[in-house]
Amino acid sequence: MNISHQQDLPESFSEAHYLVRAIRQQDLFEAAGVLADSFPLNPEFLRWLIPVMRIGIYEDLRSRLRTASPHYACLVAVDMSRSSGTEEDCLVGTVEVGLRNESPWPIRTNHYPYLSNLAVREDYRGRGIAKKLLATCDRIVTGWGFQEIYLHVLETNNSARQLYLKAGYQVEETQSGWSSFLFGQPQRMLLHKKLEKRTNV
Repeated sequence: MNISHQQDLPESFSEAHYLVRAIRQQDLFEAAGVLADSFPLNPEFLRWLIPVMRIGIYEDLRSRLRTASPHYACLVAVDMSRSSGTEEDCLVGTVEVGLRNESPWPIRTNHYPYLSNLAVREDYRGRGIAKKLLATCDRIVTGWGFQEIYLHVLETNNSARQLYLKAGYQVEETQSGWSSFLFGQPQRMLLHKKLEKRTNV
């Protein structure tokens, strides 16, 4: 599969023994597993759905990579201490960033950078991996010529909210829908971050 649309990504964003890079074809199933495992399933017995979810996520990722525009990136974080040149990399996190062109919120432009599907393996959380993924997305978006980025988070996801707030995001609005009103589902919060303009040295 040709992923030449990701050739303009930063080559790496590495600290300690973790590396953030563009996803490769051979990463897709493992990245889908990281995402599937990150979904909260209640009650617990519904965890049998995870393999089914993984296949669906894999197909979605493969489709997005095939049809992606130049303003799309899917990144993975790799534990370099458990990877080698002859073995598959040990993927511990993933994230996607791209442009959206619909505008259901009061923002200034019809095309805006939007971050989604940030996930880190449970046994690797708290090590700064999500922070590295977010920082790489910031660099990519400023490289595209934008100075802002948006994302959604559930109001009940306190750990994710704290991560984004520490990374410089601010709450733009809290969005209520019919599912929140009728079924007591948590509301979604739209977060926004202003990015520093990229300068050439």
